[in-house]
Amino acid sequence: METGVNELRIQQHPILEDFEKGDAVEFEFDGKKMTGYEGEPISAALRAAGVMIHRYTVKRKEPRGISCAIGRCTDCVMVVDGTPNVRTCITPLKANMRVQTQDGLVEMRDSN
Repeated sequence: METGVNELRIQQHPILEDFEKGDAVEFEFDGKKMTGYEGEPISAALRAAGVMIHRYTVKRKEPRGISCAIGRCTDCVMVVDGTPNVRTCITPLKANMRVQTQDGLVEMRDSN
């Protein structure tokens, strides 16, 4: 690991508290291979790697990243394994996940 990376790693989550951090696993972020710990929030793995931007706003294309860290806002939403609007601050990392920066918010369609 690079020097200083551990200072960025989230150790305790306000909702998940001391989340279970499993084995080191590889995942993909915007086509780049990265390493995180299975079970930690996706956003924690990204932050530890120095990634602070998770999406861009629709109108002004402003960057957004971790804000509330408890799943209430939409600043941390990303496309995960092809599914948009995933709240990465509360979604556990799994091996081989594909995580992508999201452009705006994708409207959810009613299933009826």
